Formats: sequence, structure tokens, C-alpha cells
Amino acid sequence: MERITLITGGSRGIGSAAAKLCAKAGHAVAVNYVSNVDKANTVAAAIRDAGGIAMTVQADTGDEAQVERMFDAVSSELGLITGLVNNAGVHGPRGRLDELTNYEIQAVLNTNVLGCFLCARAAVKRMSTKHGGGGGAIVNVSSGSAHLGAPNDGILYAASKGAVNSLTIGLSQEVAREGIRVNTVAPGLTETDMPSKEALEHMGPQLPSGRVGQPEEIGEAIVWLLSDAASYVNGANLRVSGGRI
Repeated sequence: MERITLITGGSRGIGSAAAKLCAKAGHAVAVNYVSNVDKANTVAAAIRDAGGIAMTVQADTGDEAQVERMFDAVSSELGLITGLVNNAGVHGPRGRLDELTNYEIQAVLNTNVLGCFLCARAAVKRMSTKHGGGGGAIVNVSSGSAHLGAPNDGILYAASKGAVNSLTIGLSQEVAREGIRVNTVAPGLTETDMPSKEALEHMGPQLPSGRVGQPEEIGEAIVWLLSDAASYVNGANLRVSGGRI
């Protein structure tokens, strides 16, 4: 089966690494971005230079109309989608809950929760055998902070990723007999532009592994969950954290 995978937030960090690794594994890849077209084009160009197939597609994943347009664009250029990596996310402001504004709360939930739901829904409508699709796999990118809670720093982000975990649990059971597997990857502290440089330098040596993770290490887990090697893995939450619980 030809693998056609859409990666939201694919222009940087874990999304970029996953896009390149998926292409290396033989997937045709759609690299989603919301505003940085140059970075998205760079990722797609790297894939094509290595002999792979890639396209870029702009969309705010928290906007229903843009999500539908994105999925239609991928179908038109690459074919019917077989994989979705729900990776687009923002951390939002750091601090206590009583310091957050309504706008800040809504902005994070719009991307991290609503966006994840809208993209998963669009993928199911195209991949489910109930809707005439040929099946596929969804990987939701969560975070270990959903378990840790991130008090005084990222409680909003942590809560949004808790919602992602619950989505995986429920949706994996809804569509298990419709040819779709749904799993989560929960990264630990990873060297992307989301954590501060100070956090990476300070916390890395304190982790059980003695270092922070690299985007490619998270990407490898994503590629595996999309693959036939994980054909009986459904509803799982794979913690990739260098030993941190």
C-alpha cells in the first residue's frame, strides 16, 4: 500500500524530523505549516533532494475550513491519505493559572486540542473503511507534561496534552474495526525551539539518561507507530523520555 502521510506542524522540530524520516521510510509526505513557508519549503526540498516525494500545505489546524481545504489539497496532489501525525502545537505563556488571560487559554486550546480533533476527524472521514477508505494510522504527539501537570510553568499546555491523550484512548476504540490505528507519542524534554535554552541546559543533565532528547529520536517512534511493524499497537501512549516517568 502506498503511504501518504500528513504531518501538521511539519516545518520545524519534531514535525520536521518526522517528515524526513517518514520520507526515508517510503512515505509521500505533506508538510503542514501555519505561517513559516520558508521553513516548510526547506523541509520539503530536503526530502525531494533525497529522492522522496513531498509537498507543503498551509493551514491553521484550529480552523475547520482550513483543515478541510488542507486534506483536499493533499488528496489532489498526493492521493488519499493513509497517515496523520497530529503534531502542531504551541506551549503558550509560562506561569500560574491565575496569571493567564482568557485569550491565552483559548489560543492554546484552539491549536493543541481543537486542531487535533479537527485533523483526526478529517483523517477518519477519509481513511475509515466505514467511509469507503482503505484504513491507516494516526499518531498524536502529546507530552509527558500531561502526566506531570507542569505546575507554575505550563499547566495550560499540560492540560491540553491530557486532552490529546484522552482523544487517543477513545478514538482508537471507535475506529479499531474500521482499519485505523490511533496512538500517542509522549516526548520528554527534547531539543526544539519550545523549551528555553536555560531549561535544556539545566534539566538535561538531571534526566535519567543524562541528556535531552533529539527530534529525530521522537520521529523514529512516530515512524514505527505508522508502520506495519506496529500493526497490533492501538490506543498506546509511547513515552519517549530518556527514562523520565
